[in-house]
Parts: sequence; structure tokens; C-alpha cells
Amino acid sequence: MEIPLLSDILIILGCSVFVILLFQRFRLPAILGFLITGVLVGPNGLGFIQASHEVDILAEIGVILLLFIIGLEFSLQSLAAIQRTVFIGGAIQVAGTVLVTALVFAAVKMPLPKAVFIGFLFSLSSTAIVLKLLQEKGEISSPHGKIALAILIFQDIIVVPMMLFTPLLAGQSDNVVLSLLILLLKGLFIIGFVLLTARYVVPKLLYLVARTKSKELFILTTVVICFSVALLTSRMGLSLALGAFLAGLIISESEYSHQATSNVLPFREIFTSIFFVSVGLLLDISFLLRHLPLILTFTLFTVVAKGLLASLATLVLRYPPRTVIMVGLSLFQVGEFAFILSKTGLEYNLLSIDAYQYFLSVSILTMGLTPFVISRAGRFSIFALKAPLLRRIHSKMPVIKAAAVQVNSEAAAAPSHHSFEDHLVIIGYGINGKNVAKAAREARIPFVIVELNPENIRQARAVGEPVMYGDATGEVILSHVQVHKARVVVVAISDPAATKKIITNIRSLSHKVYIIIRTRFVLEIEENLRLGADEVIPEEFETSIEIFTRVLTRYLVPEAQIEGFVRKIRSDNYEMLRPAAKRRELSNGPAPDLPELDVVAITVLRDHEGIVGKKISEANMRRNWGVTVLAIRRDQRYITDVNPDTLILYQDVLYILGKPEGIASFSAQITA
Repeated sequence: MEIPLLSDILIILGCSVFVILLFQRFRLPAILGFLITGVLVGPNGLGFIQASHEVDILAEIGVILLLFIIGLEFSLQSLAAIQRTVFIGGAIQVAGTVLVTALVFAAVKMPLPKAVFIGFLFSLSSTAIVLKLLQEKGEISSPHGKIALAILIFQDIIVVPMMLFTPLLAGQSDNVVLSLLILLLKGLFIIGFVLLTARYVVPKLLYLVARTKSKELFILTTVVICFSVALLTSRMGLSLALGAFLAGLIISESEYSHQATSNVLPFREIFTSIFFVSVGLLLDISFLLRHLPLILTFTLFTVVAKGLLASLATLVLRYPPRTVIMVGLSLFQVGEFAFILSKTGLEYNLLSIDAYQYFLSVSILTMGLTPFVISRAGRFSIFALKAPLLRRIHSKMPVIKAAAVQVNSEAAAAPSHHSFEDHLVIIGYGINGKNVAKAAREARIPFVIVELNPENIRQARAVGEPVMYGDATGEVILSHVQVHKARVVVVAISDPAATKKIITNIRSLSHKVYIIIRTRFVLEIEENLRLGADEVIPEEFETSIEIFTRVLTRYLVPEAQIEGFVRKIRSDNYEMLRPAAKRRELSNGPAPDLPELDVVAITVLRDHEGIVGKKISEANMRRNWGVTVLAIRRDQRYITDVNPDTLILYQDVLYILGKPEGIASFSAQITA
């Protein structure tokens, strides 16, 4: 027996593959490809899709998962931190769009309730498209990215009251005051439910699940929470989308939110792809072509009006002109929740079939324009700022900029991404991970820990360590800790297969980060180096060094001799353990006879040779010890333009280049 939905899914995904491959060849956005796929295979195109109702159900699942992940990426604290930006900026943009749209349509003799409802539709922008494009450009943490994000949050929240007000606009409620009171009570119940479950129920439940170390159980629990809360809000007469957002918000209050995002993300990508295809399915191409001039006029009005109103909201928040322009160029489109709201309007006869097709046409055109506009927004803003009017406004901005400090600091709390930079990532918080973290803290090196064991996470949090629950074999977790911006990654786990997968994923995100791996056996070194590790430390080799170190100590061998022997053994054996290709790579350098040199950091703790207070030229370090000062760190400030007249002061950290024996001799003079 053939299942119609299965064939429809195959058609949607199969056609999407070919269309997006073609779009990628011409560097066109994938979202536009999904919309075009829907137009082509839909009933108004080639007519390949039959079970459109079932496809709509899959699309709604996509929206639920989309809102769930948006909720996961925020928290109650972070929402409170940016409440001014969210509520002032969002309210101005949404209310302004509703007002302008309603006035325009009321002016052409449309009944006011219908005009207001159309204003609802056009006030909503696309969270999925805008956030995806800003993330791809790395601008989600920029000022315009944070403002756009805040306004989108407000839109995602306000869509629920809009759905509840739709029956009132349609005259379906006899007692408006009672309806508003019921709405208020529902809102209070939902707020209480979120606060209680986020604080007392879900963290304990996820802790018990995480202790089982079952990935399948964790995924299942996450999905059950998402759809349970969505179903609860639906049964209360609210939307499934609101429930999904609240479910994400509940989980976001625990340390398990990043792993939940990693688990759900693949499902979301599939279902939201189906959502955009389903939007294209609804478009009537013949209607679009018959009314093209009017549709293009409406599209132009939407782009200009929404862009200006989003810019106005940003201007009221007292951001500089470039940010004002960039936000306007990001939020001019009609979004995915407008399609969900439009179905409610059809149900209550607030939209006619023709008005619905006009709305679909304009919405899809604005969505299609968005990737092109956002990709060129930076260049356009620079060009626009050269205009005489904007230059005059910009010259009067100092007062506004000064007043914006509070708003900027508030937006900086937006939880889109952690602000890691040049940091150390420690994967695994066992004995090795704890020691690395302790050393990093002592050396004031910024670091973050990724751990999958909930007991280890509790221990880390108890001592104030920055730890994140997550499976580092997934790229999502590595992206959350900004591994591409890290200087070093230490993988200190005992799972060889997971270690190899982590190395591969890190190298897919960055070729610059330095990867140090801990393994159990020497035989694992070559494979890890081949995958991209820079250094591999085998436990059995280090254990053997510790054993013979203790043996020599018992035989009263001098400590300096033991340390020299250990250095030699390590140097010789790690070189032997390198793959042949790596050894050739090292030996085929431009200067094969260059002596072995080290670069180390040494703190000036005493003045044995009268070095403190002298110029580098007077200290004669190169003549006496054969070392060269490359840079100096002084009171958290780096001096990189070192010259013969640079002074050496007490407690300076000197970055020294030289032979190991020269460095050791010099270090003894200023540290011992």
C-alpha cells in the first residue's frame, strides 16, 4: 500500500536537492531555493504534490522546532537583561507597522477590523531567515544584529496575543471584557508554569536523564518536553508555537540547553525546509502574473514602510546611523508566523481568497529579496551615510551616542553567543581536565570546559568553573564555545572514537586552533595526528616516564640530571612517534641547520645581575645568555615594539627566544 505523504516528502526533498545545488552554483540563498521548489512542485505549478494537508502538518512541526530552538538560545535572565531593547524597539516596529498598514487599507474603504488584521500580518518579520543570514555573516553579535534579534523576539511573542485577538476583530466574542480577562488569566498561568518548571522540575529531570549517559533517552526527553508544553498551550486555546518557545525557555534555564539544541537542530533543519517549501506550494503563479503590477507596488510599499519603521525603532533606542540603516535593511520582509496567523484570518473571514493570494505573493517576494539585501547591507549603509542629509544627522550624533551607552550595554547581554576570544577549550573534566583548568586559572588564561558527565559538571560549578554540558562530538557544541576563535583545545577524554570525531569536527571549523590530545596508548598517536591533532600525549608513555623518574630518585640521582634525561627522552621519543610525513615536513624547512630554539615567558622576580631598570641594550642578554626579548607584558599591557632602549622592570613578563640551555641559565638569574 502506497502512502501519499511518503511520495510527497520524497518529491519535496528530491527536488529541493537539485534546485539548491543549482542555486549554490550561482551563489543564490538556499531559502530562496526552498520557496522556488514549493512553487514548482505545488498544485499551481507542476502539480506533483497531492497530500498538501499532510505537508502542512510537517511544516507546522518545523515551526514548533524552530520556536523551540529560539527558546533554548534564550533564558529568563537574558530576556530580562534586554527587556528595554525588546519591548521598546519591538513595540515601536510592530505598532507602527500595524498603524500604517491599517490606515492605508482603511483609506481604500476596507473595514477597519480587516485592515488591522492585515497590519498584524505585515508587522511580522522572518526570524528563521534573518537569524540564519546574520549567523552566516558572523553579525549576530554586532549592534544591528542584537537590535534585529530583540525586535524579532518581540514579534515572536506578540504573535500569540494577535492570534487571541483575531476572534475579537472578527466579532466572534460577545463579551470583549470577559475575553480579555480570560486571556490575562491564561497569561498569568503560563508565566507561573514556566517559572516553576524551569526552576524546580526540568533541571532535576534532565539531571537524572543525563546521569544515564544515554543519548537516545536525552533526545527523547527533550522532544517530549517540547511537544508536551506545546500541546498544553494548544489545549488552553493558545498556539503550539508559543508552547514550543516556552518549552525551550524552560530548558534554557538548565545547563543542558546547548546539548538539547545540538540534538534537535538536525530535525529542525529538515522540518523548516519543508515549511518554506509548503509556503511556496500555496502560491498561485497565474494570480501572481495577472496582478503583477499591483503586487510589485504592494511589495515596494512593504519593503520601504517596514524598513523605515524598523529604522525608526532603532533611532529611538539612540543607535548611530549605520546601525539604524542596517536594522531597517534586515527586517523589511514578511515572516513565517504571518503565514500561520493568516490561516487564522481565513478561518474567521478576515481575509478573502484574493487578499490571501496578494499577501502570499508579497510575502514570498520580500522573503526572496532578503538574502540579497542583507548580503549588501553593509556596502549600502556606507554609501547612504555619504548622502548630505545623513551626514548632517551623523554630525549631531555625539549626544545620542553618549546616551546610547546604557542601551548598548543592555544589548550586549543578548544571549545569542558567548563572547569567547583567544581562549582555551578543555574537553573533559576528569583528572587531566581539572589540572589543565587549574593551571589555566592560575595563569589567568580564559577557558571554558565541555563535559558530558553531570556529576563532573556539578563539581566544576561548585568551584566556579565555566563549564558547559554537551557532547563535543557535535559541531553545535563546538560552535557554542567558539572553537574557531580559540587558541588551544585540549581533548582530555578516554574515548578514542569520540576523540577522533572531535578532532575532525574541530578541523572542519578551524585550521588554526592548536589541538592537544590525551590518549591511552602510543599506537593511537599516528591516527590522531593524521586527523589534524598538533600534539598527542599518550598516557602509557607518560606513565613510563613517571616510573623511571621515581626509580632514579630512589637511587639518589641528582634532580637536574633526572630532568635533563626526561627532556631528552620526551624529545627523542615524541619525534620518533610522529608519522613519517610529519617528520619530513619538519625536516624540509628552509633552514635545516637552524639550531633548536624555544620561545618561553619568564617573569622578572629578582635582580641578580642588575637587569631591572636597565635598557635591553645595557643588559647584554644576547651576549651573556644567547637570548632575545621578543615582547614584554607589563600590567596586562603588551609591549611588542621592543627595541634596544626598552626598559626592563620588576614583575615584567619577558617573552624570550633562545636555546633551552641559555633560557634555563637566564631564568635562574631572574627567577630563582
